[in-house]
Amino acid sequence: MQSWSMDFLPFLTMGMVECCEMGMITLGKAAMNDGLSNLVYVVYYNALGTLFLLPCLFFHRCRSNMAPITLSILWRFFLLGLLGICLLQAMAFTGIKYSSPTLAAALGNLMPGFTFLLAIIFRMEKLDIRKASSQAKSVGTIVAIIGASIMTLYKGPKVLGSNLLSDSSHHSLLSQESNWILGGLLITTTCIMSSGWNILQTDTVKKYPEQMTIVFFTCFFGSIQCAILTLALESNPKAWMVKPGIGMTAIVFSAVSGSVFRYNVLTWCLDKKGPLYVAMFKPLGMVISAILGLIFLADSLYLGSVIGAVIISAGFYSVLWGKAKEIKSLLEVEDIVCVIDSSNQRSSLLQK
Repeated sequence: MQSWSMDFLPFLTMGMVECCEMGMITLGKAAMNDGLSNLVYVVYYNALGTLFLLPCLFFHRCRSNMAPITLSILWRFFLLGLLGICLLQAMAFTGIKYSSPTLAAALGNLMPGFTFLLAIIFRMEKLDIRKASSQAKSVGTIVAIIGASIMTLYKGPKVLGSNLLSDSSHHSLLSQESNWILGGLLITTTCIMSSGWNILQTDTVKKYPEQMTIVFFTCFFGSIQCAILTLALESNPKAWMVKPGIGMTAIVFSAVSGSVFRYNVLTWCLDKKGPLYVAMFKPLGMVISAILGLIFLADSLYLGSVIGAVIISAGFYSVLWGKAKEIKSLLEVEDIVCVIDSSNQRSSLLQK
């Protein structure tokens, strides 16, 4: 049971998180193609998710004695909402609007590298350039950034995608003006911000181990901040009107799978496994997104995306190998220490 809860369960739930996230991105892209404002979409689904979380919070806090929320903890919740919901999601869905879910998923592979760099800065990871594990993680980070740059700056010819749609159908499915480089830059920026959010969330849950409270207040503050930002940037009042159909479906699905399920699982996994473990699941999203985009959005796969994805994946697995080797070395050292301690105890007993 301990192996299930510590090894397989985090793996399974993080796989589900990536499926939910790619579903959110694909539905969000389809809703934006149908005319839904990307900023309004973020406001509505986070606000609805906060309402879903409210009774869960009351039930959870009534059943157990929760630690009091101090001003410093409340400030952390405010920052988590600002960084992880307001700024990150507004920029992410703007980037997806200008590019594609496949590009967003592929550039998400940068997160392990960015998370590794930030974890070193905040002393959650160690770097010793003389060790092979540190060299692998460092080289992998640089390779992943090169691959992301190729995906952003080079689109290339179409490799996979349907050419059977009529011009009118193609226009209705992809009605938003595409700007590949701008979209890629925005998504890359959100990868850095998401890595920072993972670090801050990990530190917060260590200081205040009340997962449901953290998730609720993050969504609560993030929804308010998104609403203020949208009111300032969205000049058309009609943009707040959501027609029944794909827009409503995307909002409800994102509220349940994103705000309620995804944030709770991420917070739990960050507490159990750390930020680098969570970031390592991003390459899975690339495959899921490509499949969903081809099926539901009539999206196309381009040569630049394929080349960049292969390079990013190589960098990612280099980081993964270095991390695994580092953990193995730490376990070997712990085993040696345990053996020495056991020998010392036996010697002490024999002397007595």
